[in-house]
Amino acid sequence: MAVSLAATEYGDGKPVAILHGLFGAGRNWAGIARRLATRCRVIVFDLRNHGESAWADTMDYAEMAEDIRAGMAARGHRSYALIGHSMGGKVAMAAALADAAAIDRLIVVDVAPVAYSIPYQAYVQAMRRLDLATLARRGDADGRLADAIPDRAERNFLLQSLLFDGCGARWQLNLAALGAAMPMLAGFPALPPAKIYEGPALFIAGGKSSYLRPEHEAAVRSRFPNARLARIDEAGHWVHVERSDAFLSLAEAFLAC
Repeated sequence: MAVSLAATEYGDGKPVAILHGLFGAGRNWAGIARRLATRCRVIVFDLRNHGESAWADTMDYAEMAEDIRAGMAARGHRSYALIGHSMGGKVAMAAALADAAAIDRLIVVDVAPVAYSIPYQAYVQAMRRLDLATLARRGDADGRLADAIPDRAERNFLLQSLLFDGCGARWQLNLAALGAAMPMLAGFPALPPAKIYEGPALFIAGGKSSYLRPEHEAAVRSRFPNARLARIDEAGHWVHVERSDAFLSLAEAFLAC
């Protein structure tokens, strides 16, 4: 069953939905959305168990793809373009494979339809171990997460989802559900070989990232035979943040809103 997704909408024109990555939220894409909104109607979703969206015990890719279909249908959009980054890119791919007629164009950012070995289960465990009642500010949590998550940039990103309000500290992430789903999220659904998306697709890789490499091209083309692969050499996994102008140049030309 689809869950209700929070979304922020920008601009007017052909509809484009944007899907963030694991541990993120739609706000991570606000800058890109505003620039695309000069020519498109941009809907930036919080995926289930993230941000302001509803929580659910399960979150496989078929369920999350259905959340997007339902969210766009509720807004009157029966066909639209999809942009997805990392986990959101896998959701976008799953949505295109499930209902190809609904997806006009597909942009997948730095991820392939393959399984990855990722350290995020340990991150979830460290975040769940935090005693939120003893935290007064994000800096307190940052220090306590440093051993388990040594990369400062990764900690800063994760801590964007730690909110402080009148009730104290709380995560805008359903960490229990994320932990349970992590093996599935690291993979990609096993589908019949005939299940493909023949529409226009653009896969954008970060040249410094290992998530979308030349060795993944066969897996991409097996599901997306008309895909074009582009690489932004000076970018890492956060392509749209690290090289936003280069990313937008590719995305705007492809979307042609």
